[in-house]
Amino acid sequence: MRGVSGGERKRVSIGQEMLVNPGLLLLDEPTSGLDSTNASRLVSTLRGLADGGRTVVMTIHQPSSRIFYEFDKVLLLCDGSPLFFGQGSAALGYFSGIGFAPTVAMNPADFLLDLANGISTTVDSDEGRAEIQNTLVAAYVTNLSGSVKSEINGADDGSSLHFSRKEPSTRWPNNWWLQFSVLFTRGIKERRHDSFSILKVIEVLVVAIMSGLIWWQSNTSHLQDQVGLFFFYSSFWGFYPLFQAIFTFPQECTILSKERSSGMYRLSSYFMARTLGDLPMELVLPAVAYTITYWMAGLKAKIGSFLLGLLVLLYSVMCTQGLGLALGAVVMDSKSAITLGSVIMLTSLLSSGYYAQHVPGFVGWIKYISIPQYTYKLLLASQYAPGETYPFQNDISVLIFAGIADVAPSQIGIFILGVMWHELGPTVFTHGTK
Repeated sequence: MRGVSGGERKRVSIGQEMLVNPGLLLLDEPTSGLDSTNASRLVSTLRGLADGGRTVVMTIHQPSSRIFYEFDKVLLLCDGSPLFFGQGSAALGYFSGIGFAPTVAMNPADFLLDLANGISTTVDSDEGRAEIQNTLVAAYVTNLSGSVKSEINGADDGSSLHFSRKEPSTRWPNNWWLQFSVLFTRGIKERRHDSFSILKVIEVLVVAIMSGLIWWQSNTSHLQDQVGLFFFYSSFWGFYPLFQAIFTFPQECTILSKERSSGMYRLSSYFMARTLGDLPMELVLPAVAYTITYWMAGLKAKIGSFLLGLLVLLYSVMCTQGLGLALGAVVMDSKSAITLGSVIMLTSLLSSGYYAQHVPGFVGWIKYISIPQYTYKLLLASQYAPGETYPFQNDISVLIFAGIADVAPSQIGIFILGVMWHELGPTVFTHGTK
């Protein structure tokens, strides 16, 4: 991520783990890459967690003396063998007692690391360093090993521990509503600039205005033109949200899996926040585009027809978004998902009834899972009532002319597809991340 330093990323990562209020926090060199001030602040924060009854275990390399004295216990290792374990303030006294005392005032951590590397003011050779390390390991076995084992065994027996009665904690540190609200707010902040980027806004506005100009003030005397307009809109707003949604799960899989493994939130709160957070951003552009084209194209100047068509288009966008989420969850590879999405959408367009109304039965079933087919028919139905006729030879119903005998199946079909696709994506992704 540009503009974010390694130290900032490290602190954010630690902060994420602290959000769930863990009883045990394991940290691998959390101060690496931080200056002394920020490192001290971080360790002080961790010290506060430890004082609050949590266990904080961390590895650290060359801490300052101020940081060193924050530790309750210090474990010094040399090639996997312990040299010291106990109170940090007692370390210098222990090593002085076995003949290894610093000759000058120095940071205790630096002195301990020198000993771990076999460095002494009296020995310079490699053979001497190995001898120092062996001496320190042997001294630990003689002087400290027994007491450490006794302390551990006492803890295992419970003789030195005092437990307080507490109600069993729930699996989740926060309630569902708090998880949802935080994820919802985060999602809005993350994606608002991407959803309304200059290029996307220009793309949609150009398509809307060009559509309005090409179908400028059309009327029922050019019925086929209006039918083509509705088919174009059902096609364009089938592809556009599909390819926006396909990238969702592949891009967020790593972050979601990490946060879920830490028990930060329920999967249901994530999906609800993601879906509802995307809706305002995903529906604004199609609403603006449809409004521009509708009045430029001279369609019915009735607010009821306009609102009904807008409702159909927006629900279609939601359905296609659900399809994109499902494809991304199933494939988990952006390129493969795009290819599969293109095949599905093109097949749906071919079977929608615009290019061919008489489709052989062995492929005709495809239209029942075609979102553009339902959108196209319902957009026409929002503009023309079943009784309206088209003056061509003998008067013919506009809907019959477009191959629409009844709109009820389309209403039911698009509703079922919307629910199905929005449920399929989370279900597949849930099983895939377990």
